[in-house]
Amino acid sequence: MGAERLPTANNSDSINVEAPMILGLQPAALIDHVARVDWSLLDQIAGERGGSIPVSIEELEHILSEVKTHILSSPEEPSSMRTMAGGSVTNTIRGLSAGFGVSCGLVGAYGDNQQGQFFVSNMSFSGVNISRLRLKKGPTGQCVCLVDESSNRTMRPCLSSAVKIQADELTREDFKGSKWLVLRFAMINLEVTKAAIRIAKQEGVYVSMDLASFEMVRNFRTPLLELLESGDIDLCFANEDEATELVRGEQNADPEVALEFLAKHCQWAVVTLGRNGCIAKHGKESVRVQAIGETKATDATGAGDLFAGGFLYGLVKGLTLEECCKVGSCSGGAVIRSLGGEVTPENWQWMRKQMQIKALPVPDTHI
Repeated sequence: MGAERLPTANNSDSINVEAPMILGLQPAALIDHVARVDWSLLDQIAGERGGSIPVSIEELEHILSEVKTHILSSPEEPSSMRTMAGGSVTNTIRGLSAGFGVSCGLVGAYGDNQQGQFFVSNMSFSGVNISRLRLKKGPTGQCVCLVDESSNRTMRPCLSSAVKIQADELTREDFKGSKWLVLRFAMINLEVTKAAIRIAKQEGVYVSMDLASFEMVRNFRTPLLELLESGDIDLCFANEDEATELVRGEQNADPEVALEFLAKHCQWAVVTLGRNGCIAKHGKESVRVQAIGETKATDATGAGDLFAGGFLYGLVKGLTLEECCKVGSCSGGAVIRSLGGEVTPENWQWMRKQMQIKALPVPDTHI
């Protein structure tokens, strides 16, 4: 990318003495622009509805300009558009810090522009340790997330020129002292992902991986299987589509078969089933947990990311497998009540109430 490291006060070479309990790998910082729009705008945009197709900065800016005339207003979302730090891992880490009080940090890079500063400010406000983020010359990634009347999302990311951290920039100091590393499978970040996993294992850090999308599983199955079969992935999350794609070709290609496959290679395996809850396995123990009731779905963005955050909170608190799934169900249910992958204060309160009802330990202090 031609980007270079810039010295700043919060990006010094010395890492804080007290390492974050959970560390997220977000190679390229990302800003999400989320809006509810009518069908006509989606008809004008190339590509299938519901998918995620990379676009140029010119295309992204054109879509943003068109959004203003296609906004769907609602009493719950008075703002026409929400802008926030984005990315699957970012959503998980921010949720763990802001909603569960878990000590968290991010490893990655952000650009020396307005979007980069916004990303850093958003994460700092949420209590996330940003000392492992590198500031580089160049743009920060952006993504337009368009939510339709049925609460389905269509995403158009612009990442081609975004600055990102490289595999050879990662150090053992980045991971030393942490308990968990959270990452997302993505072919574009495969080398830095492998490097992060290798160093994490050297430091005795558990690794949690999300399968990203069924397209990613379908198109890059071989490198994904190599990661899973390495034995270095301790916890794996997949949604129903990703799980089914993973075992496509098997006699019974369904979530249960996928769960068994994942559990052969990972200590913990979880398959989320949307409205039907989730299934999970750890060792010989298997559980099925129903989805939380009475939640309104405004936007599904971040549902899996916040589920993962709740599940990880359960693990670090020493909860049972079933309780971990229930906490994940509560936090996943909280984020879909408003636009974007950032839970609002009101919806964190809603989550705590649901946890109280289910007799789960409600987070109130840093752990």
